[in-house]
Amino acid sequence: MPTLTSIADEARIALDTLSDRTTNLWSPSLRLGVTGLSRAGKTVFISALVHNLIHGGRLPLFEAQASGRIAKAYLEHQPDDAVPRFQYEDHIADLIDQRVWPDSTRAISELRLTIEFESASAWGRMFSRGKLSIDIVDYPGEWLLDLPLLGKDYAEFAREAIDSAAEPARSDISGEWLKIAGGIDPEGPADEMQARKLFETFSDYLRQCKHDSRALSTLPPGRFLMPGDLEGSPALTFAPLPLDADHKIKPGSFAAMMERRYEAYKRHVVKPFFREHIARLDRQIVLVDAMQAINAGPEAVGDLERALTEILSCFRPGKGSLLTDLVQRRIDRILIAATKADHMHRESHERMQAIVRRLADRAIARANFSGAEVDVLAMAAIRATREGTAGSGKDQLPVIIGTPIAGESLGEETFDGETETAVFPGDLPERPSALFSAGDGKAQAVSPEIRFVRFRPPRLEQTAEGAKLSLPHIRLDQALEFLVGDQLA
Repeated sequence: MPTLTSIADEARIALDTLSDRTTNLWSPSLRLGVTGLSRAGKTVFISALVHNLIHGGRLPLFEAQASGRIAKAYLEHQPDDAVPRFQYEDHIADLIDQRVWPDSTRAISELRLTIEFESASAWGRMFSRGKLSIDIVDYPGEWLLDLPLLGKDYAEFAREAIDSAAEPARSDISGEWLKIAGGIDPEGPADEMQARKLFETFSDYLRQCKHDSRALSTLPPGRFLMPGDLEGSPALTFAPLPLDADHKIKPGSFAAMMERRYEAYKRHVVKPFFREHIARLDRQIVLVDAMQAINAGPEAVGDLERALTEILSCFRPGKGSLLTDLVQRRIDRILIAATKADHMHRESHERMQAIVRRLADRAIARANFSGAEVDVLAMAAIRATREGTAGSGKDQLPVIIGTPIAGESLGEETFDGETETAVFPGDLPERPSALFSAGDGKAQAVSPEIRFVRFRPPRLEQTAEGAKLSLPHIRLDQALEFLVGDQLA
């Protein structure tokens, strides 16, 4: 992302990288970024990954584990003291004891998992210490959608936001914000109460876009939905105003106040996030809840495609050289994972992978061009269902069996959160192109006749001695092999 960072930013990134590389000479580590839009399953993925490695879970396609070369895995103190710790123990208690899904990621967090292993080759055993620390960095995908703002001024940001608000999926909920914005004189005096009202109506519009019934994805600024400790600060109290393309913002005006706060947001929020976290990653997994978008309809699927393209364009993918790696990190492997594969029958897994690959085609092509390895996988970090059939004779349907979350509904039935139920969600189209048709020069999504419901975490099986087994999953082992397998060879 060279156009979005200054020379000073690049110099600081280079110094940070050099410091990290020097430390790695004595204690090898790999920084793994975990991201995705809200409710894509980031917290569940990290919890399941750590739990299966620490407790020797069933990971037949994770070669180092399957061959018995992993001696042990354990948690250590993370290297970044200023970053909150990922609360692994609390999340596991929610999943196993309470059988509820943990709260969604709302801020950045980190966890260090150390693996002691034996190299697969005699040469490796001679020169490798057989120890790798994986620094797992968990952060909201919504924050990534802010990075393109670094290349836009306030007027361009405002025009794009107002154009998006006119789209069919948004026009019925953007009215109050646009009415207030249209009633403000950009050249009038700066007014704090007016600014707050404008911000509140704009933020409310973004929250409505995020609701399950719409499931829209491209909603910058990302911190407006997840403000953290910046809530109420001037850097988070601005909103778009309708400005002509050739409008000259007058000093001291209301528009000037909005512009100043927008620039402060980029300077104090967006740029440090990129420099201190994104630019330091070695590997990346992007979790995608395509089912939520398909449930919400064609506009949500199209918006998810746009969000994925913007998210993946924010990384620094590629392979470096021995020399450049000392001062610059590149993400050399990116996994795009379609989550919640347990919410559909295995017959649809390949179709879901193909749909997500179609959604991310443009961004994947860009990453591959730079030398990064990119893969797409349908997975469930924790499997909440099992498969079965319903009906009789030739009319049997493949179904999934689990306990739907209380309040979930299918047709006229609303589930109580306690009763196990067999669900046939419908069939995904055999060809991904069936979700898209040409219209007005752009790809328009066409929703199939399917409906997904959310399920509670499973009850863990127990051994005869009463010990609970590791969390079940679908293809978590394949994800691990792609992301870190080569580092344990």
